Amino acid sequence: MKIENHEIEISNRDKVFFPKESYTKGDLIDYYEQIAETMLPHLKDRPVTMLRFPNGIDDKQFYQKDAPDYFPNWIPRKKIKKQDGGSTAYVICNSKACLVYLANQACITPHIWLSKQDKPDFPDRMIFDLDPADEDFSRVKTAARNLRKLLKEELGLPVYLMTTGSRGLHLVVPLKPEKNFDEVREFAQQLAKYLEEQHPGELTTAIRKEKRGKKLFLDVARNAFGQTTVVPYGVRPKNGAPVATPLDWEELDKPDLHSQSYTIKNIFRRLGSKTDPWKDIEKNAVSIDPAIKKFKSLTD
Repeated sequence: MKIENHEIEISNRDKVFFPKESYTKGDLIDYYEQIAETMLPHLKDRPVTMLRFPNGIDDKQFYQKDAPDYFPNWIPRKKIKKQDGGSTAYVICNSKACLVYLANQACITPHIWLSKQDKPDFPDRMIFDLDPADEDFSRVKTAARNLRKLLKEELGLPVYLMTTGSRGLHLVVPLKPEKNFDEVREFAQQLAKYLEEQHPGELTTAIRKEKRGKKLFLDVARNAFGQTTVVPYGVRPKNGAPVATPLDWEELDKPDLHSQSYTIKNIFRRLGSKTDPWKDIEKNAVSIDPAIKKFKSLTD
């Protein structure tokens, strides 16, 4: 394939990656080529960890942080120091050609940092992962509304919503990159703990699964240096090839909505009738200092 003046040698287009539906590696490559324009703003300048499945979703998988030596020179890398010494050369995927190249490397899901390459220690996202204990998605919706009430109505923060393509929902607050990961995570932990206290029968922040029971896990652990999250419009390695999909908040009222509502086969019909609900997320980034003050007065 020739994309943006780069020749990409495509291999094994017919290899089946999603056996239940017989979706192939070629289907994955075509999806990422087609979604690139919508997806790239969410990938731009963020270190990428590749989740690779050389023989499809029913076979071996591995996470790859370092860009291999054989990756072509036109794929940008960013060396980031590890906290325990050494460094990792992460792929920075800012082009359609790079996205297609990664798909050809059997990267089904690109996972991204919550910070950008120029300020890796300072996140510009605060993320809450709503992880249900069972298949009852109505409980995830209720938790999302309760969390939005706290974040937006009580603390004045902008909040964006996304199906994960897996089990739950992500709520994301766009931030100005002023605080380091420890500061942002500590605030997220305080908010999660507060919500747990407000809804003790429904929510938990317990790290150990056996302590959660049937409660929904309010996970803020991704708010840490080097941690990653699925990129918006990323494909998940599950039957049906579901896609992590940004939502408008009113879509939460749809009775048939669930975390895998959108797939590589129906996402373009959706985008043909509405724009990306996250297209302005960068423009709405805020400082969290006012929210921290409001939260203090709320809990004093």
